[in-house]
Amino acid sequence: MNAGSPTNAGSPTNAGSLVIFETGLFSTIQDDGRPGFAHLAVGPCGAADQPAFHMANRIVGNAPGAAAIESVLGGLRLRAERPTVMAVTGAPVTVSVDGVANAPGQALHLPAGAELTLGTPTTGLRTYVAARGGIAVSTVLGSRSTDTLSGLGPSPLTIGDRLPIGDDVVSLPAPDLVPMHPLDERPVVEIRRGPRHDWLDEDSQRRLVDEDFVVSDQINRIGARCRGPLLQRAHQRELASEAILTGAVQLPQNGEPIIFGPDHPTTGGYPVVAVVVERHLPTVAQLRPGQSLRFRWVS
Repeated sequence: MNAGSPTNAGSPTNAGSLVIFETGLFSTIQDDGRPGFAHLAVGPCGAADQPAFHMANRIVGNAPGAAAIESVLGGLRLRAERPTVMAVTGAPVTVSVDGVANAPGQALHLPAGAELTLGTPTTGLRTYVAARGGIAVSTVLGSRSTDTLSGLGPSPLTIGDRLPIGDDVVSLPAPDLVPMHPLDERPVVEIRRGPRHDWLDEDSQRRLVDEDFVVSDQINRIGARCRGPLLQRAHQRELASEAILTGAVQLPQNGEPIIFGPDHPTTGGYPVVAVVVERHLPTVAQLRPGQSLRFRWVS
């Protein structure tokens, strides 16, 4: 699907679009996702760092789930074809409008023809760029999100894409600067015991929370592989496919745990030994390759 195709919910009332000149490492369109279709083997997708995504929309006065751009490691450059209010949140980056530096976390008023450019975040992985009115690409199963596993929704952004701006607004843009909370460079991720926690041997149950892991370069919206102490199973029985959710920590045969992200499959054949608590999913969304983390059990 062309990322710039008009929404099938009707044409936006606000004329104008955003033209993509640079995509950075990887940029997609995301909203609140398409939950509720696991029975059709469709994952939830949606913005990985939900609080940052919702804050970007709040700053520009959009409905909380209005579609925005999720940019991995910055580098995005776009032009507004009409006067547009935009906001940048998530992983902290330098933001410039026509070469003039601006702080993230505030309403940015772009005149027609102005260009917005993101630098590289100093910490974190994902930055969100919202435009007042939302990105009005076509909906698929009620969502405008790109699902990188199934291929549903708009394609990842490419140079030359024109993204229509919609009218998904609920209030005036926020006038004040929203504080950007620093991201922990060595976060502690809280987990609960998963349905197959007993598949970990006793020593591995201890090592999972007593030793550091490092995020590998095998990381995307589907999941993140963590390297560190190799975890061992208590037995090697076969396991029938079971349901998976965002934040599930799965243990494959090689002993390196995988934390599943929003584009995860709906089922998997490896044991889910732990699940990240919901309030720590934004922390997981901002993990980047080479970053250390530690898990901590909670009841």
